[in-house]
Amino acid sequence: MSDYPTFGKIHRFDPGLDELIDPDMQFERLGSGLTWSEGPVWHAGGRYLLFSDIPRNAIIRWSADEGMRIWMQPSGYTGVKWYSDEPGSNALTYDAQGRLTMCEHGDRRISRIEPDGGKFTLCDQYEGKRLNSPNDLVYRSNGDLYFTDPAYGLPGRYEDTENRELPYCGVFRVTPDREVTLLTDELRAPNGLAFSPDESVLYVGQSGSHEPKWMRYPVQADGTLGPGDVFYAVSAEEDEMPGSPDGFKVDVHGNLWATGPGGIWVFAPEGKLLGRLETGQRTANLAWGDDGSTLYVCAHMLLCRIRTRSKGAVFPVGGPVGG
Repeated sequence: MSDYPTFGKIHRFDPGLDELIDPDMQFERLGSGLTWSEGPVWHAGGRYLLFSDIPRNAIIRWSADEGMRIWMQPSGYTGVKWYSDEPGSNALTYDAQGRLTMCEHGDRRISRIEPDGGKFTLCDQYEGKRLNSPNDLVYRSNGDLYFTDPAYGLPGRYEDTENRELPYCGVFRVTPDREVTLLTDELRAPNGLAFSPDESVLYVGQSGSHEPKWMRYPVQADGTLGPGDVFYAVSAEEDEMPGSPDGFKVDVHGNLWATGPGGIWVFAPEGKLLGRLETGQRTANLAWGDDGSTLYVCAHMLLCRIRTRSKGAVFPVGGPVGG
């Protein structure tokens, strides 16, 4: 029996979901009182979770022994006056050397925490123009970093003509030598992204009320993207539930576990909807943790987790499970 309060429900749309999760499984509520939780990443060596509370401009650390505590503040904006409603860090991940890499809304950059504790800027502009507000990121096994750059962290968001410098919201790549490439600018609000286990496909989510959907792009030999197609579009009826396509992860079988309206949507690699794990909250992002079969989930004011019968796609980032 769980030591934490449980909630939620499993909606099964295809028998294949039974191979991935117990039909009676529920979420465990690990913590509450957050403002807008986002970007979780599991530290396999320390057995703790880091995640962002964006409006508080803070990174929170959670462990079973200590619960939640502030780990870094400020986390995404280091200015001296009010900047925006969402100034803090967003998505977090680790590189192959175990260095925390983070999207920063207010400082409008991708940064990395060095071994001495200082920050190193990996990318803050493209062709001389400042980024909007980097949102989500994922490393490829060759060390290239892919990230999305919507306008949610700007003071005026998409209508911010004073601060916005790029006329589009792009999906970008940064190589280890910090060469920046725009991969696509066709999405109005690119958000979550993840590779298929063999890295032949990059999935990218579009959030918000303007054509919420998940896209699928073939990854070319040089790391750029081929023409994308719609992996799954959210219908008007489904969009009546709280939330929108946001962060997601892929398991070892290539299934997508994607936050969206009502909770977490589970898709087979070919795009079939297998089920939905209902949180009843606007659900932002998730990360594989523990032995790789537990999903840690940021759901608005809550931090929760749910145990599965699958495992996250393994990536060597200083532990058995990547962020």
